[in-house]
Amino acid sequence: MGCLSTWTFLLFLLEITGTFSQGTWGSIMGTSWRPNPAVYHNEDNYEWTTWFNVDHPGGKGDYEKLNAIRFYYQARVCEVPRALEARTTEWIPARNTGERVHADPALGFWCVNDEQPVGRNCSNYAVRFLCPKNIVSDNEELIWGPWSEWTVCPAQCNQVATQHRSRSCKSNSKQCNGQTLEARSCQGPPCPRCDLQCVMGKVNDECDGCNCQDHTVLGSVRSAGGLPAPGAAILHAGSRPKLLTVTDHNGHFLVPGICPDGNTTLMIKLNNHAPQQVTVPPSTERTSVLILKLERAKKLYVLKNPENKARREGQTAAFCCKVNGTPEPSQYEWFHNGTLLDRSQYQYDETLVLRNLSLDHIGEYYCRASNENGAIKSKPATLTVIGQKAPSCNPKPDSHLIRLPHDCFQNETNSFYYDVGRCPTSTCTGKLDNGIRCKDSVSYCCGVSNMEEKEIICQGYQLPIMVVTQCGCKTCVETKAIVRGRAIAADTDEPMRFGHIYMDGTRVSRTGYKGTFSIQVPTNTKRLVLTFVDNMQKFVNTTKVLPFNPKGGAVFHEIKLLRKKPAVTISSRETNKLDLGEVEGQDPIAEIEIPPNAFYKENGEVFMGNVKASVTFLDPRDVSTAAAAQSDLNFIGDEGDTLPLRTYGMFSVDFRDEEGGESLNAGEVKVRLDAAQVKMPEHLKTMKLWSLNPDTGLWEEEGQFHAEKKQRGKREERTFLIGNMEIRERRLFNLDVPENRRCYVKVRAFRSERYMPSEQIEGVVTTLINMEPTPGFSTNPRAWGRFDSVITGPNGACLPAFCDEQKADAYSAYVMANLGGEELEAVASSPKLNPNIVGVPQPYLNKLNYRRTDHDDPRIKKTAFSMNVAKPRSNTAEEANGPVYPFEKLKECEEAPFSAAHFRFSRVEGDRYDYNTVPFNEDDPMSWTEDYLSWWPKPMEYRACYIKVRLNSAHEINVRSRNMGGTHPKTVGQLYGIRDTRSIRDMDQSTVSAVCLEFKCSGMLYDQDRVDRTLVKVMPQGSCKRDSVNSMLQEYLVNHLPLAVNNDTNEFTMLAPLDPLGHNYGIYTVTDQDPRMAKEIALGRCFDGTSDGTSRVMKSNEGVALTFTCGAKEVTRQSMFQQMQNSLGQATAGSARPGRGNRRQRGGSTAPRSSKRRSTRNSYTRAQTVG
Repeated sequence: MGCLSTWTFLLFLLEITGTFSQGTWGSIMGTSWRPNPAVYHNEDNYEWTTWFNVDHPGGKGDYEKLNAIRFYYQARVCEVPRALEARTTEWIPARNTGERVHADPALGFWCVNDEQPVGRNCSNYAVRFLCPKNIVSDNEELIWGPWSEWTVCPAQCNQVATQHRSRSCKSNSKQCNGQTLEARSCQGPPCPRCDLQCVMGKVNDECDGCNCQDHTVLGSVRSAGGLPAPGAAILHAGSRPKLLTVTDHNGHFLVPGICPDGNTTLMIKLNNHAPQQVTVPPSTERTSVLILKLERAKKLYVLKNPENKARREGQTAAFCCKVNGTPEPSQYEWFHNGTLLDRSQYQYDETLVLRNLSLDHIGEYYCRASNENGAIKSKPATLTVIGQKAPSCNPKPDSHLIRLPHDCFQNETNSFYYDVGRCPTSTCTGKLDNGIRCKDSVSYCCGVSNMEEKEIICQGYQLPIMVVTQCGCKTCVETKAIVRGRAIAADTDEPMRFGHIYMDGTRVSRTGYKGTFSIQVPTNTKRLVLTFVDNMQKFVNTTKVLPFNPKGGAVFHEIKLLRKKPAVTISSRETNKLDLGEVEGQDPIAEIEIPPNAFYKENGEVFMGNVKASVTFLDPRDVSTAAAAQSDLNFIGDEGDTLPLRTYGMFSVDFRDEEGGESLNAGEVKVRLDAAQVKMPEHLKTMKLWSLNPDTGLWEEEGQFHAEKKQRGKREERTFLIGNMEIRERRLFNLDVPENRRCYVKVRAFRSERYMPSEQIEGVVTTLINMEPTPGFSTNPRAWGRFDSVITGPNGACLPAFCDEQKADAYSAYVMANLGGEELEAVASSPKLNPNIVGVPQPYLNKLNYRRTDHDDPRIKKTAFSMNVAKPRSNTAEEANGPVYPFEKLKECEEAPFSAAHFRFSRVEGDRYDYNTVPFNEDDPMSWTEDYLSWWPKPMEYRACYIKVRLNSAHEINVRSRNMGGTHPKTVGQLYGIRDTRSIRDMDQSTVSAVCLEFKCSGMLYDQDRVDRTLVKVMPQGSCKRDSVNSMLQEYLVNHLPLAVNNDTNEFTMLAPLDPLGHNYGIYTVTDQDPRMAKEIALGRCFDGTSDGTSRVMKSNEGVALTFTCGAKEVTRQSMFQQMQNSLGQATAGSARPGRGNRRQRGGSTAPRSSKRRSTRNSYTRAQTVG
């Protein structure tokens, strides 16, 4: 056997020496072979066969054996081949692959996977053989087809390459002898003349720059945060950047030959950093020095999402998408219903234009932008296309039931409900031109186009009601989305006073003395990211992604802040270890190890003094920490999708110079995670370190972990996951794993426990906390892994959750709901579980293991429920209709009919009732109607008015305000609406109660032409006598004529003041962009009896307008409210919760009503949807 030290294609082609002849074999590994200049030479009576490929590299390897080739191709190979040649299917010669291969012309060619380097398999090879020429007859030539034209020569200028031509066999019965492919050498074109002129030095060989032999560029590169940047690439910038060198371990580099002419530009590239270009300045020195500091690369982030459009057939629609990042996106792609659109057909970039629309264009559109570092997808936009003559909106209104007053029982329907109709909330075409624009200049929505007045027969009187009879396409009501809330400590509820709030790096607001804040959401915002910064340095800087109602209105959020851990003093010259773990009695989850001399100042100088180190850890083993978690635990995947993370803990770091207080960075920090704390083995392989981008609220990868065993004691050996990171400008980090087992949980919120479709509430913040898996895992059942919040819309909310199909109880979750700070109640699960009330049928409900939080202990709040997030099985019919939906069926979840299974929350119903002559849904601004009798005369400027009434009685009294037109000629004597409210007993005086009663504010009506002073009657329901009227209020009314007649001492009548008077008058007025928030603020002041305070406890003696004394006979709840909750009302409303007849017995408590009101005042303040 001969061992060939060099094996090239030329050996196969030489006539005399070097071919693999019969009986010899050769093996090669990593040898350097030259390209074959010619595949076929008509010389010496030998020629090459066609290429054969009969095996693939799966299994043990790739075996192109001669006997197998003869089996498949019969006589195409001669009996005794002279030599063989091999290449991969990618046309790479075998000599260039670096793989160990074997060849023998008598046996064939083979490559064995086990002989290759670790982690590598053989390529897929093809072979051909050198055989004697056959004497071809004329008849044989006739069965070959003609040769094709030679391919274009691919050679570059002044270079040699190979071009090919081919032919095919025309015979179906006879074997064609000869070649199907021929190749020949070809010469590239002459290179163009180099016209580059050099001010200094000489033109280089590539003609792309100047070379100065006597000049050297020295440089230092530092990463974001000032740390040295080893491994940074230094390139010559241009149309084709050329690598010159890379930085050493200190971030230094040296490049000789660069001309200091002011025209030479270098580019510096470093992983996870933005590329930076620098021009070598003009100089006459022999050396130039460059000092560079790189910036962190900005991940792609969507600035503008495409917007929903409605068009008619034949019109044009444009969708726009704007993405920012470093570098800028190099490509935009558009998708329709998940399918990539052909760029050559639509000619799109960041704007997609669809012309001559048809019904085929209906659906969802989104863009995907990408650059060299990744991709990101926009939110989808929906395109609605309707026929030329089809109505833009369905003219027939949907059914919508409103509740009538207690004395208006309807015999026709056998209920207290009346159908007033409403128009669907959807976009429509309107009168749009064919202009191409990203945002329509005017937005059109379906709304009320016609209403009729009806009369409802009540006990002793008739009640007017406006009923929607026709819907049409209207200009959308302009809305403003508001986010309100308060920022407080997670441990003690201490407010963050006068803290700053940032959005996109810009300060947009600040918190008040009580931690309260209010922010208007910018138009077209899809994802609201706010960062709360405490000036007093008590709390960790906290970034939150806050859901809001895109239809407008205010949403309340309580921001829980982690208190900063007290700083400890460490020496920068020593190795320091800081534990990450906050659960008493349990080992830390991880530790941070900082080696000596690892601290740096902002300018990159090594810090050698003492360091004040504060590391605050959010430990998910304590479920109470979930509310304080930062952001929303999402990241952007390689394909641009927003994907979820499951956390094993977050930590915030703050390193400062002990003396000067300067913030310090740290390099080469090691994070050591205890593998025993990772309860799911598969997570050990996918655990990563992440840092939070405070501008986008998204987590970005910082590094990966590797396993390392460590001896603890003589017998115990533990495994740790080791990750390396740098602490630079970002100070919040996360130990997370991506999780792909995802579902959605359907939740709806209601105004009452009747759970009627018409009483659903929008703007409720629903939250789901994923708990750690339990069965099959050794785990702390109170540990959480992820949380998500979603705002309810007209059809509820779909909450993301981790789920499992194989084990129903593998993942569990807690679900809760909050409206303006009020916690809504979940449906009871004990003493009896009623599937009809819960909203989920059996047997699926049992599988989900629904439990309200007070299931085992009635003293616990009723404001949440737990469940198993069992992924529905595709072949089980009862699991195919909610409340849990597979991740790919989000649209089905969002559009699920009311009859589909869902979980329910309801408000803790207060003793109040609202009736509007013109129905209006405070959750839907489009339900507002231009009518003189509208309670709210102007959308987006809601004015709430309350009067405080004190009642001397041993019992709680129901009080009504009847609101009618007073001075406006269009409405005088006509009813605006009714408000009924039950008084609240004083905590300290058993014979005193008080009520804050809403009335319609005076002011302009919808046409803004003239004011109307509302005629308001305040009527306690029972044997009551008016004792006194606030003297300042009485004086105001006397001085602002006309004066209403007040002959009846059982009630009080006034023409409501035009001015916002305040607590000294017993009148409380608040104007806001959201009706619920206006009521909330006004009620808080009324309860407190002040003009600027707020209270959840009624203060009966403060800020009172009217005082009545009532007889001993109690006006029972039955006379006012119980009738609206009796069995007749339930017959229409659907199933209701049992055990709620007596409000005082709620939750098994026997506390007085006044103390009970501490927790229910918020529910009392919310207006009912009546439209």
